[in-house]
Amino acid sequence: MKTLITLFLLTAAVALADTPPATFPGVKAVMSPEDFARAGLAGLTEDQLGLIDAAVIRHYTRTVVTAANQQAAQIVQQTAQKNAAQESERKRSIFEHFGLPSFSQEWRDIAPLKGKCVGWTGGNSFKLDNGQEWEGLEAITVELAGRDIEIQARPGEQYCLYVDGGNTTIRVHRIK
Repeated sequence: MKTLITLFLLTAAVALADTPPATFPGVKAVMSPEDFARAGLAGLTEDQLGLIDAAVIRHYTRTVVTAANQQAAQIVQQTAQKNAAQESERKRSIFEHFGLPSFSQEWRDIAPLKGKCVGWTGGNSFKLDNGQEWEGLEAITVELAGRDIEIQARPGEQYCLYVDGGNTTIRVHRIK
């Protein structure tokens, strides 16, 4: 909507640049008689006053066109940034939307997830201090509550649980 308004203003400004506005009453009408006389304009002919009026109109038109161009450029820039952000968000994988790394990269390049286990949330599920919940694909026989854990990526979009730096060879997956 804002873009349409700006384009309308820009079109109107360009139109004004080609034809002076008919609503400008002239310097004589916009100044008080005292100011008009004090400025020394009372001794000017109608032709001279017309030249001053035309100069004011040209200045006003240039100012409106410049402001409209600046606003249009700003809106174009904001729209481009918004579109780039939306495109970036669209390109994120479904895994990235849930805080998991993208599997389009090599699994060895995926940084491990490190955290502290705050406790069990179910039979074989545990919760991390960042709010994520994970579940073992096989029985977790190690006590995790209060311990530092690390979850590392493995081939085939799998994850492996490490407790206090040691590999438990327990495969896990994120549930929340």
